[in-house]
Amino acid sequence: MAIRKIARMGHPVLLQVSEPVADPRSPEVAALLRDMEETLEDIEGLGIAAPQVYEPVRVVIFHAPLDDSVSFTSRDELRRTPLTRIINPEWEPIGDEQVERWESCFSVPGMRGRVRRPETIRYVGVTPEGKIIDRRVDGYHARVVQHEIDHLDGFLYPMRMDDMRTFMFETEFEHHRD
Repeated sequence: MAIRKIARMGHPVLLQVSEPVADPRSPEVAALLRDMEETLEDIEGLGIAAPQVYEPVRVVIFHAPLDDSVSFTSRDELRRTPLTRIINPEWEPIGDEQVERWESCFSVPGMRGRVRRPETIRYVGVTPEGKIIDRRVDGYHARVVQHEIDHLDGFLYPMRMDDMRTFMFETEFEHHRD
């Protein structure tokens, strides 16, 4: 296993559509997942997508927060679901409700912004064992899934922001968040 370097905003790997994985059970995918897990643990993040570790393939891993009211100012206190590993994920909105909330990203270090996203979604994909994942989720779980899959489609959260006046440094967020 290895801790990988995180690609930062501006690198071409973050702007392209990632390739589907032909064999979710391949040794290459298993090795990538191990590296992603070690990297995610090292950065103490909620999720990471393969393009963020310079691999343009459709693989994401994440821990969904269990508490929708979490402020994300103290990750040590964050209650999370067990790690989810998804290959070739897709999602679709359920209903019309959209919610604007704060997001941040290790590929856009030191920044935060408000992003409007569907509140409830259905996502599907394949596990590394070849089993189908098909879930309906809402709240921050839905937000984390959408954020990570955006990486597979060449989008970073600032590209989804409606109002760039909410794009700010973390240090300002601590003083001026709403």
